[in-house]
Amino acid sequence: MSTAARTAHFDRKHTDDLIAFLAASPSPYHAVQSAAERLERVGFRRVRETDAWDGGSGGRYLVRGGALMAWYVPEGAGPATPYRVVGTHTDSPNLRVKPVPDTGSAGWRQIAVEIYGGVPLNTWLDRDLGLSGRLALRDGSTRLVHLDEPLLRVPQLAIHLDRGVNDGLKLDRQRHLTPIWGLGDTTEGALLDYVAEKAGLAAADVTGWDLMAHDVQPPAYLGRDRELLAGPRLDNQLSVHAATAALAAVAEAGGELPYIPVLAAFDHEETGSESDTGAQSPLLGNVLERSCYARGGTAEDRARALAGTVCLSSDMGHAVHPNYSERHEPGHHPLPNGGPILKVNVNNRYATDGVGRAVFTAACEKAGVPWQTFVSNNAMPCGTTIGPITAARLGITTVDCGIAALSMHSARELCGAEDPHYLAGAIKAFLEG
Repeated sequence: MSTAARTAHFDRKHTDDLIAFLAASPSPYHAVQSAAERLERVGFRRVRETDAWDGGSGGRYLVRGGALMAWYVPEGAGPATPYRVVGTHTDSPNLRVKPVPDTGSAGWRQIAVEIYGGVPLNTWLDRDLGLSGRLALRDGSTRLVHLDEPLLRVPQLAIHLDRGVNDGLKLDRQRHLTPIWGLGDTTEGALLDYVAEKAGLAAADVTGWDLMAHDVQPPAYLGRDRELLAGPRLDNQLSVHAATAALAAVAEAGGELPYIPVLAAFDHEETGSESDTGAQSPLLGNVLERSCYARGGTAEDRARALAGTVCLSSDMGHAVHPNYSERHEPGHHPLPNGGPILKVNVNNRYATDGVGRAVFTAACEKAGVPWQTFVSNNAMPCGTTIGPITAARLGITTVDCGIAALSMHSARELCGAEDPHYLAGAIKAFLEG
């Protein structure tokens, strides 16, 4: 636990904006759009990977599917100026629509779905679900769709037909997670026809899609004193939002900086990061290299810049659970509103080492925010993040941090209402160096 005095004051406006961000971002593609809109308000401009890049000062971002890379080149930055990178991910565990979606049984119309990531299956039962994602069109363009209405539901079996349900619920991922969305005979193409019509398109113009279900219940403050935040996709859109806000604040302040601030928001972290938009891809490395070369740099300059670069990998972590405290490390019990957590694992499931800890501590102290440490119970397996992947791919110092939360990977998660603001403050201080 941090011993530094808490000097930063909780700004509920930040959490209010996070709630708006979550509500507008039911898919990774929407999260990227929401982040890009916030960056454009402070002067960032979009660049394309197929275009030549200039080396002038200012903010830039690029979008590739569900991933966003953004960076701010301050006045006076040279070819060998190192980077301060904040790494996050835009995806969350959920139910994703299969290529042939229309199915049904016993007079019910249903939608075939595939489980994406590590999902606690029971949390998706008896929830009103909408659909979101993107459509790929015949002309090569894409169109985002956000059907934020009760369309689907995965109904749980009544207790009268499963008397032992309270002794242990076991769900078959194939048979028991197929949502219903109406009555009648299964009609091939019914879902695509419906989604295309809602998007103002002809179904014949849609040649591909990446669609997923989301809980339509909006995020909300929780508790007597509204000190908690409940909502979907906190893992890890909370970090995407905090990093975006921090980068925008640094860019708005302007002036000279010792580093080039970078936001790397990857997709597919929940499934191993092995994609063209995941942390295993060369996407971030290419951005850093091209930015260096655009400023007149050489391979030597690139190597020098990376040698001085530090990455802060920000992802959600575990708060101590009051009903299962024995599952946690006895000496490390992070709590909501205790500030960001430093995530440590000596087997490199997290990338934090002593040097990274010092960088994280300095950022929190500069921002005046408290911080905590998370270590897994030795008897419990530890999750991982993009941190070790980024450290290994680019050979840069990397530290893992996040926010303490309950119900991680649930359809609806819970954290402290103050912590998003504290995290954004720490990230801003980190980016400023």
